[in-house]
Amino acid sequence: MTESGGRRRTAWRWGMAVWVVTVAFGGGLTLWLQDSAEPPEPYGRQESSPAPTPLSEEEWNTACLRPTPPPDENTVYDYACVIKAG
Repeated sequence: MTESGGRRRTAWRWGMAVWVVTVAFGGGLTLWLQDSAEPPEPYGRQESSPAPTPLSEEEWNTACLRPTPPPDENTVYDYACVIKAG
């Protein structure tokens, strides 16, 4: 075997070793980053507050009063109603 052939073989082996180490490191880094990107698991059971129930039509009419008397029967008007759930 010539000296240049032995050098090529040694360089090829080093190249393969570097490639294997790089792939293994990249795979481990990928798995580690995927685990850290997920939200943490909830601890046990957590109570959640119930959603507020919508107002009935009667509650809506008393909570959001329309202007009386209307300015003019032939005029279209808008009004806004803000209800704070509490």
